[in-house]
Amino acid sequence: MASFIDDVSQPRGTFRLWLTSGLILAVALALLPLQLVSWKLKLRSARWLPLLFHRAVARIMGLRVTVIGAPSADRPMLMLSNHVSWIDIVALGSIKPLSFVAKAEVAAWPVFGLMAKLQRSVFVDRNRRGETGKVNAAIAERLHEGDPIVLFAESTTSDGNRLLPFRSALVGAAQEAILSGGTGLHVCLQPVALAYTRRDGLPTGRMGRALIGWYGDMEMLPHLASVLRGGPLDVEVRFGSPLAFDAGSDRKGVTRLAEDEVRRLMAAGLMGRPVERLHS
Repeated sequence: MASFIDDVSQPRGTFRLWLTSGLILAVALALLPLQLVSWKLKLRSARWLPLLFHRAVARIMGLRVTVIGAPSADRPMLMLSNHVSWIDIVALGSIKPLSFVAKAEVAAWPVFGLMAKLQRSVFVDRNRRGETGKVNAAIAERLHEGDPIVLFAESTTSDGNRLLPFRSALVGAAQEAILSGGTGLHVCLQPVALAYTRRDGLPTGRMGRALIGWYGDMEMLPHLASVLRGGPLDVEVRFGSPLAFDAGSDRKGVTRLAEDEVRRLMAAGLMGRPVERLHS
């Protein structure tokens, strides 16, 4: 943690902030026009350019993503993940082509918000319940196209040390979209856990993870700046066993199973337990 604070407060941290910001902006300016054209013309490159963007951003930031387990090959597929920070989008987006179900505010984020739009993310305004049908139709379209959909099932961010209760309503909305959208009679639902384990080569600890997390009333830009000032960051992305999810499934029961698996995966990551112990 001391190393992280030093990086934030010293000139080295300020230089790193400007360097990383400039490089991320350069990558965005290079790829966004290509993604816009691909998106408009419905080219296959629209699926892969966001992957390249997130991988480039991760490399520039010094974000080292360790994948344990593997995304399921079954389709259609929903990933239920915990949510710590905007960094989660870079970490998950650097693994494979996918789309997100995100809160409406994400669309206004600098650089990442625009990329999320061009990545065909589904934005949910939880204060406008009348748009449920429109959101469900958008989810169904993404599922039909074959890309995994990521749901941050806590419906908010945490401090990276604990898992908040999963909201079954989000899973229920996805289930309705699957059934009404003609994407099939079942869906693969896969738990995913993110654990931020090291900062600048040192274990993060509870206080260090709280600095990485973006939660509560934290403002976006100051938090973005503090992260970019810091040293390399290690995150583990652990994929759990897929769960069956179809028309007859109890959404609350399935959501609880996914929450339990993500909690177990997340705890294992934070404690440095090997992957084989997750299934013991």
